[in-house]
Amino acid sequence: MAEKDAGTTPPKRLQVDLAGQVAIVTGASQGLGRSIAEALAAAGAAVALVARSADKLADVATGITAAGGRAEAFPCDVTKGEDIQRVVDAVVEKLGRLDILVNNAGVTRDTLLPRMSDEEWDQVLTTNLRAPFLFMRAASRPMMQQRYGRIVNVASVSGLIGNPGQANYSASKAGLVGLTRTVAKELAGRKITVNAVAPGFIASDMTAALGPALLEEVKKRVPAKRLGEAWEIAEAVLFLAAPSAGYITAQTLVVDGGLIG
Repeated sequence: MAEKDAGTTPPKRLQVDLAGQVAIVTGASQGLGRSIAEALAAAGAAVALVARSADKLADVATGITAAGGRAEAFPCDVTKGEDIQRVVDAVVEKLGRLDILVNNAGVTRDTLLPRMSDEEWDQVLTTNLRAPFLFMRAASRPMMQQRYGRIVNVASVSGLIGNPGQANYSASKAGLVGLTRTVAKELAGRKITVNAVAPGFIASDMTAALGPALLEEVKKRVPAKRLGEAWEIAEAVLFLAAPSAGYITAQTLVVDGGLIG
């Protein structure tokens, strides 16, 4: 459910070799997206960073480069279909191929159903569901040509169990899970896997804004008795993006400390 950076790194990353591969990560300017981009770059992939803010993307790219990785910024408004196709084409032209797509960009516009506006519904569904569809459609073409690909969609436990005040967000993430399963079956014959990761409560600026008292109540609900960290989601994505995960497809990996059981 988190959108912002937890600011921590894993004690030891999964040993995955992505040398020579190219990855696109949406929503890469902060939070989970940044952590995912860093994990893929640390494993050897050249990472195309996608988000609206060119300045924030430049900062992420600088950090990855300083750590010995390769990353390039591709500013994009994921609510605009023409921007999405342009970015995918530019990545393939500039970096030579496309092996991994991580659809992470997402927004929330929380309010109870009677007060939810058409605009709040549309904003969330456009960013959280329509954009992944457009990215998958565009990315599937070069992946099918090379007969290899890994697509990982960042869903949420809210899409699996629902969450009061998040009719739009829960619907978008539930739709993303269904989209993942369907596209996985369509592309499996081309050696392209499509999976989802569903985070639970993740330590972030957003969860910190809940305040200490409410955070303690949240932790009590989680069997692990703590919030997850951004890097733990990144490691789950890295696992599904690995060449060795070729027989795992149409799955949703829940990373929530046991919250939904």
